[in-house]
Amino acid sequence: MKKLLALITTFALSTSLIAGEIIVKGSDTMLNLVQRLAEGFGAVRGDVTVSVAGGGSGVGITAITNREVDIANASRAIKSKEISAARAQGVNPVEIVIALDGLAVIVNSKNPVKNLTVQQIGAIYRGEIKNWNEVGGPNKKIVLYGRQPNSGTFVFFREEVVKGEYASYMRQMNGNAQIVDAVKNDEGGIGYVGLGYIRNVEGIRPLAVAKSSQDQYISPLNEADVKSGAYPLTRPLYQYTNGKPKGQVLDFIRFELSPEGQKIVEEEGFVAVTQPYIEKNNKILQ
Repeated sequence: MKKLLALITTFALSTSLIAGEIIVKGSDTMLNLVQRLAEGFGAVRGDVTVSVAGGGSGVGITAITNREVDIANASRAIKSKEISAARAQGVNPVEIVIALDGLAVIVNSKNPVKNLTVQQIGAIYRGEIKNWNEVGGPNKKIVLYGRQPNSGTFVFFREEVVKGEYASYMRQMNGNAQIVDAVKNDEGGIGYVGLGYIRNVEGIRPLAVAKSSQDQYISPLNEADVKSGAYPLTRPLYQYTNGKPKGQVLDFIRFELSPEGQKIVEEEGFVAVTQPYIEKNNKILQ
């Protein structure tokens, strides 16, 4: 209760702002998380409505570039060409990290394969490994599930794991939840999803992943290893604003990074920001 009162006192400093709406758009991975954060913020700032939509990280970054939103959610870092495009429109993208994600590679729970290296996963998604028996599993065709190109997760996974082009037969899904459902119903399926979409979900299993066959296999469910970066597919989850956030947008971001906000991050299955990101964020939000 004391924390809540302190939070309300902090936000009271901004009550002179005109009541309005904060528009957020972008990453599907972050959609449920930021909707929950918006609900939490609404409990202490009832004069401001936060509208949150998905569509993919690329969609969010385009929207901030076109001044259509106040905040862009992105599960990957903004690209240099996107920064140039934004600046050409008079927009200055400023980056905040609100959570960490351990991108999970999932299989059907009936699949006996429990561990893969990053190289093996890359070969599977490039189409070089096509049967589970090539990686110690049953004689069953591997069915690839992934995201669409406007997804930050699609881009992150391609750059960090696939290191090439996806196999042409990969089934492109609209979001994390669709991938989870697809793999749950396909014993040959494999997919990649944000950490917040796999906790306490039956019918699927996240694989333990190693950087190479000489390294330790690590599960994304081990929060300490995601925080430390030991899990090979750890990534920050970003928000971008046009210039340093101000007014009610600043209030919302401060709420997301507050103890109350970071508790919501953890409740949604993600990992709270670590000290290096806290220090980076503080420099921007001062």
